[in-house]
This record gives sequence, structure tokens and C-alpha cells, in this order.
Amino acid sequence: MTNSRRNFLKALSAMAAGVMINPAFGFGIGNRKLKVALIGVGIRGTSFWGKSLVEKYPGLLEFVGLCDNNKGRLGYALEYMNINCPTYDDLEKMIKESKPDLLIVATTDSTHHEFIVKGLEMGCDVLSEKPLTIDEDKCQQIVDAENKSDRKLIVGFNYRWSPYNTKIKELIEQGTIGKVTSVDFHWYLNTYHGASYFRRWHGLKDKGGTLWVHKATHHFDLLNWWLDSDPEQVFAYGDLEYYGANNAFEGDKCRGCKHQSKCDFYWDITESEHMMKLYVENEKYDGYIRDNCLWRDKIDIYDKMSAQIKYKGNTIVNYSLTTYSPFEGWRIAFNGTKGRIEAWLDIPYQQEMKMSQEELHKAEMAQEEEEISFEPLITHKLWEDFETVQVGMERSGHGGGDKRLHDQVFRHPEKEDSFKRAAGLRDGAMSVLIGIAARKSIETGDPINIQDLTSIELAEKGRGSN
Repeated sequence: MTNSRRNFLKALSAMAAGVMINPAFGFGIGNRKLKVALIGVGIRGTSFWGKSLVEKYPGLLEFVGLCDNNKGRLGYALEYMNINCPTYDDLEKMIKESKPDLLIVATTDSTHHEFIVKGLEMGCDVLSEKPLTIDEDKCQQIVDAENKSDRKLIVGFNYRWSPYNTKIKELIEQGTIGKVTSVDFHWYLNTYHGASYFRRWHGLKDKGGTLWVHKATHHFDLLNWWLDSDPEQVFAYGDLEYYGANNAFEGDKCRGCKHQSKCDFYWDITESEHMMKLYVENEKYDGYIRDNCLWRDKIDIYDKMSAQIKYKGNTIVNYSLTTYSPFEGWRIAFNGTKGRIEAWLDIPYQQEMKMSQEELHKAEMAQEEEEISFEPLITHKLWEDFETVQVGMERSGHGGGDKRLHDQVFRHPEKEDSFKRAAGLRDGAMSVLIGIAARKSIETGDPINIQDLTSIELAEKGRGSN
């Protein structure tokens, strides 16, 4: 790797940690394209960090290697992403032979730490899919590895980049409601999206760390970023009382299940050619079943969750996650010394909904360009009438966040961002540590201090790098 390329990637990583540095050039400008390697060719790796990058940035980057333990999926990944590069089942061999500038990690959550650490040790900058990892010990391994390395880590938090979420950040930073003293944050997963986690490996605690970590890391990262403060203590409740063994019948998998006619959650994976080619045709290599029964006894994660989070700045957050809601959406309210901000998305009672819940989820995950629509949020100052703020945003790509994250990382990483939306190691760690603390609180019945989990020092305001 050339010195200029090394300096640039270090500048990018410094930006991700919240320190603005203007590098000499961006990706794709110079003597060659950015060399990218990907480990983990499941649906997230091959689409969001694969096909999407190939199609959007052909002049800026090239894939030099794909790695996975399933050789069938590797073969299909090349076809789906429309690339021609070597494939591997060994990360070290891939890095030694392909010499990537950037390693993208999109494997099972429980293995992120292994590949992040190895990538840093072997001289790569690393971009990790969320969540960073699933427990405090693995988190500490990543912290130690980055501290010892001259390489840096980027975490793929896309929700920050949605114009709607950015507007909330702007209003808070402007002091619209004064000091934020408390927050009520409630996220609802519908019976299409929510149920999907319980079909997959995410339904096992040792694979995904529960939805406190895999899913809620998005939400906790938003809170940390909005409040610009570190979480200090967490107390939580949670249980598994809907999915898993909480049903009168259980099948092997949806395909061929004798209970299809009476199961409201029956999902026909054969209707998707992509899912068939990516997963079903390759079950013989690793035994992974994508359309598992969500009533199986092995499921050991929570399907209802509630937590109270105290921040160093003394802000108190009440958070909940529901996984079997009739609709998919979220609500948040910030209470401050000068007023209140209320925001929400996809609450059917508050707006005209023309899409089904399945269509809404597909639209959110899609990467197609679409027209700007406007969504409201409310600011209400003390002793004044409320005001409605209309925010322009897209429906696709997680509210327009996906394309903005991609552009910042791959097209113009040198561009200054006053909202500091690029996320580094510290951001990834703090978001998962809230979920880890919540899980430990449920298991022990005690409040959990974040500072007790890793060596990262907490900050009340102006969160810096570790």
C-alpha cells in the first residue's frame, strides 16, 4: 500500500472518530482504485456492501477478494455482484494474496471481533457491519487491537445519515429545547420484519447477542449521537413470550411444513429466486436454514424489551423494542428545559399509509433512487404554541441514509460533516455496550455500569475517540 493511500485511510478513520482532517485526495483519485475485500457473503454482504458498491462506484473501487465458509454462496456472490475476483475460505490467505486497502466484515455477529482484529493486525483498515460485536470481552479485544494498530475501524451506521434523523440532531444542537433532560424512545418491528429475526441465526443468543445488540445497536447509536453523551448505567427487563416455544405447534422449516395452512407466519422462500440461490441451494455446504421455524425450542433471545438508560450528562432515556407489532415504525420524544421535540416515522394512525407492512420493509431496504417526500416532526417550546417542521427524505435505503453513508465513505470522505455522522470504533462500542448491559441487567436483576465493561473512559459531552 502506498504512503499516500495509508495517510488517506488514516484520515478517513480519524474523521470517523470525530476528528476532522482534510486528506490530499479521495477514493479513486490517484494512481489506482481502492482495493476492497469482503468477508461474509450473506444477504447483507452481497447487497449493501457488495452489489450496491459495485454499481455505484465502478471508477473508485474494485473487489479483490471474497471470503466465506460456504463455497456455494461464494460462487453465487460473484454472479450476483457481477464481479470476477478470487474467492477464499481463509481470511489470512485472502489478505496476504489480495492485499486489500479495506476489509469489509459482514459475517455472523459473534465472529466480527475475530475478523476485525485479524484485519487490523494484518495492516488493513476495516469497515464492520453493525453491530460491532456481541459481548464486552470481544469488544475489549477490538479496542486493544485498534490501539496497537496504525489502522482504523469504521462502523456502518446508516441511520445517522437519514435526513430526518439529521434534522433531529440539528434541532437539539441549536438548543431548540434547551438541555435535553429525558427521552422516550419506542421502536416497533412488525410481524413481517420482526419475525424474520427469529427464523435466522439472530434467534440464538450466542450468534447475535439478542436483539438488544443486533437490532437495538442502531437505536442506541442514534441516542448517543443525538445526545452527544456516553451512557453511564442501564437497567432492563425482557422476556421471550411470543416466539420460540410459545406456540402450540412447531415445524422443521417453512418448506414442506405440515402446519402451513394454520400458521400466520408461514413464509414461502421459494417465491424469491435470489433467496433460493443464495441460501437454499447452498444449505448442503454448512447446514444453514434460512426459513427456519420461528417456533423452534432453540430460540433463546428476547421478543419484548424495555430499558432505562442514564447518561453521563444526566439525561434519562426510557427505551422499548417490540418484535410483533401490527405495524413497523418508531416514536421518540425529547424533553428539555425549554420545550419538547416529538418525532415519528411510519405510524399508520398519524399518516396515510398506502403500502402494506411487507412492502414498507422492502422499500426501506431497497437502494433505488426515488422522489423526496416530506415527514413532520414537532417542536414545542414552553409557553408557546407548537410548530410542525417538514423534513424532506426518501423512503428507500433506510430513509435515504444508505446512499449518504456510502457516498461519504467511498466518494468524498474528505468532505467536512458538521454533524459528525461518520462512526468509528468508539461509536460502535458504546452502542453495543448499552445492549450488552441491558442483557446482563436482565440476567442479574441489577443495574449495570457501562464503565465496568471495558477500558473506554466515558465522557459527559463532546465524546472523543478512545
